Amino acid sequence: MAILKLYGGKQASCTRRVATVLHELNVPFELIEVDVMNGAHKKPEYLKFQPFGQIPYIDDDGFILYETRAICRYIAAKYPKSGLIPTEPKANALFEQAASVELTNFDPSASKAGLQLWIKKMGYTYPTDDKVIADHLETLEKKLDAYEAILSKQRYVAGETITLADIFHLRYGVYVTYDGSESDNIMNRASRPNVARWYNELVSRPSWLAYLDGVKTTTAY
Repeated sequence: MAILKLYGGKQASCTRRVATVLHELNVPFELIEVDVMNGAHKKPEYLKFQPFGQIPYIDDDGFILYETRAICRYIAAKYPKSGLIPTEPKANALFEQAASVELTNFDPSASKAGLQLWIKKMGYTYPTDDKVIADHLETLEKKLDAYEAILSKQRYVAGETITLADIFHLRYGVYVTYDGSESDNIMNRASRPNVARWYNELVSRPSWLAYLDGVKTTTAY
């Protein structure tokens, strides 16, 4: 069987999200780096496989799939023993609830503020807007108060075992920590000890640590 091919950027947020899930499941893959800086993702040969001209997409032995969360769900479904997508109806419902919470309550503010914080941290010349950052971080603080209530009762966002819903928070969850010092940032507030516990456990996982320097082809674990 052909090795799974991941088309994306080694430093790109969504590429790393997919690579993290692949690593969680010990799935070998080859990174095919897309030269986004020179517009390779907008050329006709790329658009044949990703009509929106975005990264990443995968080629799994001829099966093409794009959209990060869809890719992650496909991989987890292909390897169901991992439990990253629970199959028992009630557990699955709680997973879907948590995944929806990430998509609608966490990602909108975390992605908008986090990406700009990352640009500032890296010293890039792209324009940023401090008011946009502040507004989204203020919104996220309130959302994380709800997370604290949830995580005070259970280890992970969907229950007592880790799921894709937890992993989906990575990357932008890390980006928003650039709002403060390592010991006092939005994900590590003393006022939200359970959020801090959960977040620090996620960023300590080998699957996340594996690509601190960027995503790379991984054929052995």
